[in-house]
Amino acid sequence: MVASTAPASGQADGEAAPIYGVKIPAGYRDWRLISVAHEAGNLNDFRAVLGNDVAVAAYRDGKLLFPDGAIFARLAWSYVPSEENYRVFGRAQSFVAGAPTNVQFMVKDSTKYASRGGWGGAQFKDGKPADEALLKTCFPCHVPVKARDYVFTRYAP
Repeated sequence: MVASTAPASGQADGEAAPIYGVKIPAGYRDWRLISVAHEAGNLNDFRAVLGNDVAVAAYRDGKLLFPDGAIFARLAWSYVPSEENYRVFGRAQSFVAGAPTNVQFMVKDSTKYASRGGWGGAQFKDGKPADEALLKTCFPCHVPVKARDYVFTRYAP
C-alpha cells in the first residue's frame, strides 16, 4: 500500500484511483487499528494500518487468505521531535506524528482484481489519487509476501 490523509469522514464521493477504481472509503478513520510501524530510508515516516470489520475478523479467525470485502488503510505521517516531551524527559528521545504524507488502501475482490492476486489498491495525497505510473509499482512490491495473501502487515492482538 502507498499515499496525505483525507478528512475523518472520508471521501467516498471523491475521485477514484486509476487502474483499480478505488475511492477513499467513507468512515475509514473509524476502522480498527491493526498495527503501527516506523519506516526508515527514503520513506522515513510513521504508519498506522487500519482494517475494516471484514479484514479484522479474518485476522482474528486466523484466515490465511482474506475474504472479498476486506479493506486495509495505511495512513502515514512524517515524524518530528517533540520539544515538549524533551523538556519532560530531560533529553531528546521522543518523536510524534508530523504532517500527513499519504493514505493507501488495499481492497480484496478476487474477481475484479484476479490478475493482481485479488487485490486492488489506491494511494491518495491531499485527497487526490496518485497517478497510474505510481500505482503500477504497488502489486510487484507485494509479490514477495504472496504466501500471506500479499499483505505485509501482521496482526498482533
